[in-house]
Amino acid sequence: MLKCGIIGLPLSGKSTVFNVVTRAGAEVKPYASGKTDPNRAMVNVPDNRFDDLVTIFEPRKETPATVEFVDLAGLSRNASKGEGLGNSFLSFVSESDALVHVIRFFENPDVPHPESTIDPVRDWNIVEMELIFRDLAVIENRLSRLQAKKKNIPAEQAEQVLLEKCQACLLEEKPLRDLGLTAEEMRTLSGFAFVTLKPELIAANLDEGQTDDAMPQLKDLRVLAAEKGLSVVKVFGKMEMELAELPPEEQSEFMKDLGIEEPGRNRLISEAYSMLGLISFFTTGKDEVKAWTLRKGENAVDAAGVIHSDLARGFIRAQVVSYDDFKSHESSFTKCREKGVLKLEGKEYRVSDGDMIEIRFNI
Repeated sequence: MLKCGIIGLPLSGKSTVFNVVTRAGAEVKPYASGKTDPNRAMVNVPDNRFDDLVTIFEPRKETPATVEFVDLAGLSRNASKGEGLGNSFLSFVSESDALVHVIRFFENPDVPHPESTIDPVRDWNIVEMELIFRDLAVIENRLSRLQAKKKNIPAEQAEQVLLEKCQACLLEEKPLRDLGLTAEEMRTLSGFAFVTLKPELIAANLDEGQTDDAMPQLKDLRVLAAEKGLSVVKVFGKMEMELAELPPEEQSEFMKDLGIEEPGRNRLISEAYSMLGLISFFTTGKDEVKAWTLRKGENAVDAAGVIHSDLARGFIRAQVVSYDDFKSHESSFTKCREKGVLKLEGKEYRVSDGDMIEIRFNI
C-alpha cells in the first residue's frame, strides 16, 4: 500500500492535520525518546463518482479507494547532523512514497513556534534543506565506497556518473525531483530511497480567521510553490478537527459562514492520491461497487491483475465505459452499448481515471 508521510517542523500542526485527514483521533506524541512509532491510518479517497455509483446500483457492499497517511515526528533544524530524532526520523521519511509538508500559519502563544516567528517560506526552506542534506550524505557515502575500489564494473561506473550528477544538483540546493530523471535512472536510484525525489504537496495549516487568499504570507508561499512545481492546499487544522465532531449539516453551515467551500480534508486526500500517480477505476453490480487503485499509464491486464491474478492470467477482453459516458447515457449499459461508448478493449488498452470495467477471462 502506497503511503504519504506528513512532515514539517515541530509544532506545525502535523498531528492535527493527520487527525483532520484520517479522523483517527491520534494523540499528539512527544517523540522525545526517538522510539515512538509514527501514527498511521488508512483513509477513503473522496470521490463523488463512487458515491453516485453506490446510489445507482445500491450494492450490498461498497468499497472505496484508500491511501495510507503516516504522521511523522517534527523535523528539527539540523536533523541531518543528529539533532532531534536526526537520522532516525529521516529513515521514516525515506519509507514514504510521497510527502505532505505541513507549513504553520496559525498564531498560538500557548504553542510557541520553534523558530520564534511565523514565516512559512523560511520554514519550508529549513525542512527542504534537511532533506537535501540527508540525500547528500547518502550519495557521499556511496561515492566514497565506489571511489575506494581499484576497478569498478561498467554498472558501477554508470552508477557513479549518475550519483555525481545527483550530487551536483543537491549542492545547488535543488531537490533531485528537479532533475527530470529517466525511468532507467530512477530504477538505478531506487535502492537509495532519496527523499528529495519523492513527490511533495504543501499543506498550509491556517486558523479559522485566515480565510483571505490575499494574505501576504500565503501569496509568498504560493509563489515559492509555483517556482518549485508544487501544489498548495489550505487546511484549517484545529477548526476542521473540531468540525469533524459535528453532524454533516452543521459542518456545512459552519463552513459556509466562514466562506470555506470545501473541507481541506477532501482536497488534501484527493491531491495526495493524484500526487502518488494513482487513478481509480470501478467495478459495479448489486453485490459490490468497488473503486480499484491503479498507477497512471497502466493497462487493462494490469487492472485485471489488481482485481485478481486469475483475471490477468486468463485475460480475453475488458468491457469498458467511462463514468462520464455512463452518466450521460442514462446510467444504462444498454444505452451505452447502443451508442457505441461501451467498448471491448484488448490487453494494451491504457486505463483512464473513472473507467468502469468488466474483465472477460478464461482459465
